[in-house]
Amino acid sequence: MRKNSGLIARHSARCWGEAIRTILCLSLTIAVVVAGAIAEAQQTGKIFRIGFLDVSTASGMAVLIDAFREELTKLGWSEGKSFTIEYWFTEGKNDRLPELAADLVRSKVDLIVVTGGPAPVAAKKATTTIPIVMASGGDPVGAGLVASLARPGGNVTGLSSLNPELNTKRLEILKDAIPRLSRVGLLRSPVTNLQVKEIRAAAPSLKLRLEEIETEPDPKGLEIAFQTANEKQVGAIMTITSTRLFAQRKRIVELANKYRLPAIYFQKEFVDEGGLMSYGVEYDDLYRRAAVYVDKILKGAKPAELPVQQATKFEFIVNVKAAKQIGLVIPNRVLERANQVIK
Repeated sequence: MRKNSGLIARHSARCWGEAIRTILCLSLTIAVVVAGAIAEAQQTGKIFRIGFLDVSTASGMAVLIDAFREELTKLGWSEGKSFTIEYWFTEGKNDRLPELAADLVRSKVDLIVVTGGPAPVAAKKATTTIPIVMASGGDPVGAGLVASLARPGGNVTGLSSLNPELNTKRLEILKDAIPRLSRVGLLRSPVTNLQVKEIRAAAPSLKLRLEEIETEPDPKGLEIAFQTANEKQVGAIMTITSTRLFAQRKRIVELANKYRLPAIYFQKEFVDEGGLMSYGVEYDDLYRRAAVYVDKILKGAKPAELPVQQATKFEFIVNVKAAKQIGLVIPNRVLERANQVIK
């Protein structure tokens, strides 16, 4: 019995040893195969080409593009090694959008990132197959870009900045900051859009007369616009939300100060240039979140299945120093609502 037990033990030991050797051999083989696959992927890995389409300028959008690129880096992408960005700007000429969008599609990029305004519509008309990510779209459902926010259903997804609703809020803030205000100048593009309609509807309820001033967002056009605002004796200025106007923020702030006109803007970067007030979305947050969409899509996710997200971070900034320069005293009740007060 003891002899049989010994034979069984020796046999079990041999079997166990062979099993261990088999497992180690298999593990080593798998490791070699995986290492080879990784090395091959690194050598022949695809560099994704991202197209960036916008109606303004490279210099004007630099701060937001930097936020987008930084977030892609944080997500593990390496510019020049795993992705490249090709920039397509109309330089303020909207009529060039269809042509640039078509050229962008013909260049066979892997994905297109668009800003707000007419850029998403132009990109969608140019392609129904290349994924399109909106970094700051307005009303994608109303524009026919997606079937719904929850289920886009096509090749477009991304972020919505809720521009029309925020313009009404800016008008309210202007009235609170300047209680005697009766006439507001609205800098707008020649084409009427949802933002303008929203502001038109809100003005009467605040007992404000709206003076719509069409302007081309270039130095000459803006100078003429502010001259017109001065002639119409408006008590304050606001603008529609536009990347073209954003690109000219420094000049707009300079002119508002020159004509001593209180103004509220749609992005904090206007205040960074010395502007009076801003209320709106944290756009750098939107562009970082757009990078997350790009990351998911390049890894295999389908735009049709990625819900469009709305802006969640808003900020109200007041520059008291700028107010003093134009002789304006902003009520404490307004300052108390601000996320940041610059003194």
